This record gives sequence, structure tokens and C-alpha cells, in this order.
Amino acid sequence: MATRTRAWQRMLSGRRLDLLDPTPMDIEIEDIAHGLAFVARWNGQTRGDFAYSVAEHSLLVEEIFGRISPNAPAKWRLAALLHDAPEYVIGDMISPVKAAVGPGYGALDDRLSAAIHLRFGLPAELPKAIKRQIKRADRVSAYMEATQIAGFAAAEAQKFFGMPDETLMDGLAITLRPPANVRAEFTARHRDLMAQL
Repeated sequence: MATRTRAWQRMLSGRRLDLLDPTPMDIEIEDIAHGLAFVARWNGQTRGDFAYSVAEHSLLVEEIFGRISPNAPAKWRLAALLHDAPEYVIGDMISPVKAAVGPGYGALDDRLSAAIHLRFGLPAELPKAIKRQIKRADRVSAYMEATQIAGFAAAEAQKFFGMPDETLMDGLAITLRPPANVRAEFTARHRDLMAQL
């Protein structure tokens, strides 16, 4: 008799999240914030004394999304904050690795995203226009990260991420902070957005 491979992960909250069949009931924002605060973007290949985390990146993307769509309701700001939330359990893979892994990674990401969205009152599948705006904010963030902390020259970053509208970056700078600080800010921002829904 073949035994089924374990497909769940135990969270610090005590929840057991089935990665292949995630349910909204097994998702807690504290687990997401904690996981994302300890997942390094750029495989940790960034300057500074702390890793640049997915939680920090998510806060920046939500800020940029707000500049792109200043009249967007709180639910779409929340969607921007949670755009990489599945990475709290599957990690952050750089694009070349995602391409090598193939469509299985995307399907897993989609299932987790749907469960996370439903948990926090968002539609399982976001409207295409909102997804495009979040992706635009994500690319601006990637450009900033590439040029400020990941060692890319501006011309090289433009090749991969495009040249962002300068006004979207006005006054923004990448700051590296301890994971506990980022986790607290991510959780607080989530709480603020949920209160506006």
C-alpha cells in the first residue's frame, strides 16, 4: 500500500495548510506576515544587513498601486498587499527558476491565491484590469529593488522591468529592516485595510 506524501505545512498559528487543496479556513494573516517577513527577495542577493523580504516588497507594491490607482477601493489595495501572499509557504523563486519549474508552480500559486483571497473577502480571481495595475506596481517595485539594492545598472533593470514612470517612485526608497518590524507593519497595514472594507 502506497502512503500519500504529506502535502500540508504546520503554521505557527497551529493551522495545517494543505498546499495542494488549500482552504480559506486554514489561512491566518499572522502566518502570512510572519512567513513573508522571513522570505528573501532576489534569493537574498541584496546589499544591506537584512534580507529584503517579500513582506517589505508587498508593502511597497501596495503603496505604488495606490499611486497608480488613487481612487481604488480598499479591497484592491488589499489585493495589492496580498499579491505575493502564497510565497509565505512556497517561497519566492526568481523568474528563471519559475520558468524552469513549469506550469505546476503557477497552478499551485493560483490555488493558494484563491484561498487567500476568499479568506479576506476578495474574489478568488481578481478582475484583469486590477491584476494589470498590480503587475505594473510590481514591476516598478522590481525596478527600484534591482537598482537600489540588487546591483543592477539602470539600463539593465530597464531591459527586464521597463522604465517606470518616475512620479510613481517619488519619495520612495528601499529600506532594509529586521523581520519583526516588517512583520508588524504588514500586519498593521492588513488590519487597516480590512477595517476599511
